[in-house]
Amino acid sequence: MMTNLFSIFDPSTTIMNLSLNWLSMLTGLMFVPFMYWFSPNRFSWLWFKMINILHLEFKILLNNNKSGLTLTMITLFSMIMMNNFLGLFPYIFTSTSHIASNISIALPLWITFMLYGWIVNYNHMFVHLVPQGTPAVLMPFMVCIETISNIIRPLTLTVRLTANMIAGHLLLTLLGNTGPMMNLITINGLISTQFTLLVLEGAVAIIQAYVFAILITLYSSETY
Repeated sequence: MMTNLFSIFDPSTTIMNLSLNWLSMLTGLMFVPFMYWFSPNRFSWLWFKMINILHLEFKILLNNNKSGLTLTMITLFSMIMMNNFLGLFPYIFTSTSHIASNISIALPLWITFMLYGWIVNYNHMFVHLVPQGTPAVLMPFMVCIETISNIIRPLTLTVRLTANMIAGHLLLTLLGNTGPMMNLITINGLISTQFTLLVLEGAVAIIQAYVFAILITLYSSETY
């Protein structure tokens, strides 16, 4: 039962033993109208308005330093949000529901920030290992705790995004599998519930992309 249930997240479309499901990470570009790139319209105005709001918020988190890094975070947010949304459509592979996909995003960014911090600003990185006001007796323990919490950051980012995307999809799948066993009256309630959950999953797709980008930004702000 559980194997069949989780098999909806497994790559299955292959040609010559080459998985094609991961190409869904690029299919989001097909949904962008061509006129978006050439002339102003309502869609581009709305998108640029959202990007400007994110830019200002990321800039505040970075203490108005390294403002060029906001472009990376906005791109990260856009990519994750688009992949989350695409996973809500039928027969489209949800790449963000796989740990392999999410860890490949979180781990390189975390390693880059850590290398930059320890090479360029190592005194500041050492200061972060001991919170201000910590008694001298507890300092060795705080260093161990802070070091462990720092090391597991990419894992927590990955598991948070993966678990939230899987939970909603599993709930929709479980409710959908009960449809053939229902009568005409109860199935109308099921359809209403599924529609409500689908709207909720759309909100989750935006929120999880935003949380991922915000946490990466906060982690980067600790390196200088």
